[in-house]
Amino acid sequence: MPSFENQTMPTALCNSLLAIVLFAFSFTANAQDFSDLYADTSASVVTIHTATVGSDGEQVTPLGLGSGVLIEETLVITAAHVIQSADRIVVKFKDGYTTPAEVVTSVISSDVAVLQLENPPENASVATIGDSDDVRIGEPVYVIGAPFGIEQTLSVGTLSGRLSRGLIAGGEPIEFLQTDTSINTGNSGGPMFSKEGDVIGIVSFILTKSGGFDGIGFAVSINGVEEALLNGSAFWTGFEGIFLEPNIAAALNVPQPTGMLVQHVVSGSIADAAGMKGGTITTRINGVDFKLGGDIVLSIQGIVCDGPHNFKAIKEQIASLTPGDSFAVKVLRGGEVLDLLAVATE
Repeated sequence: MPSFENQTMPTALCNSLLAIVLFAFSFTANAQDFSDLYADTSASVVTIHTATVGSDGEQVTPLGLGSGVLIEETLVITAAHVIQSADRIVVKFKDGYTTPAEVVTSVISSDVAVLQLENPPENASVATIGDSDDVRIGEPVYVIGAPFGIEQTLSVGTLSGRLSRGLIAGGEPIEFLQTDTSINTGNSGGPMFSKEGDVIGIVSFILTKSGGFDGIGFAVSINGVEEALLNGSAFWTGFEGIFLEPNIAAALNVPQPTGMLVQHVVSGSIADAAGMKGGTITTRINGVDFKLGGDIVLSIQGIVCDGPHNFKAIKEQIASLTPGDSFAVKVLRGGEVLDLLAVATE
């Protein structure tokens, strides 16, 4: 057997090995241990079971499952598609406690919903809502949910990017957070946490060719969720819309570079009182689902709706109105430009 005593390792190889050792040490030193965060936050994460009820009112058929997070003692946020077709919803907590729940609000276009617990547990663990704008691309994030029904599963990754699909809900542009954190069936509606343990997103969808997780998942940013579901005014919670790309706007004969296509109008809302109409025909363009046939909003209070950036000014205009004041909404409907009026209420 040859001896390596007193032999000198080539300098280049030595430097390479030293670099590898230093990199490994640095990576290990900087890697975050999520065990304490998991212990602190997992009790706020719930599993959501849904079912349909037969026409006889007796036959109950399991529909599916998803995840959610407790944001107040009686309120859970989840993904709209998890509960969209459900007749019955049961929320299960980490300790096994279950309770029926009902939908309070659901915004299909941005895929978020709020559930009201029928019998909230005592001393429930409520999650802390963070600021999704403060999280930088490259920072670690983690998701807790029930992939394939395996409850309370932790997966860790990185905030990989930010995606805007032109969606407006609650008067607020909806942003999606991109991540390489493993997301699978059953994770939908579960929370994405920051490295501080604050909720920064609600898991929504993945991009996949295999049908499983291929490394690109998305969560609705919590800032948009708060505005759309929790802080929105009566006017803004009255309709959902999506901004049209200029080429799509041109194809729909919109008389300006773009506009906002109304997807849904809430019955009895101020948007409904103004006579706004939602879409009726579902289609998919460039990978995004649209409902065509509804109004295309051109301007509100004289401010042109040609991009999400205009909505700060529009919201300021709406906020300045007092009960009894009128405001104008200009829409394109059936090739005709209409001026709609609504009245501000309490």
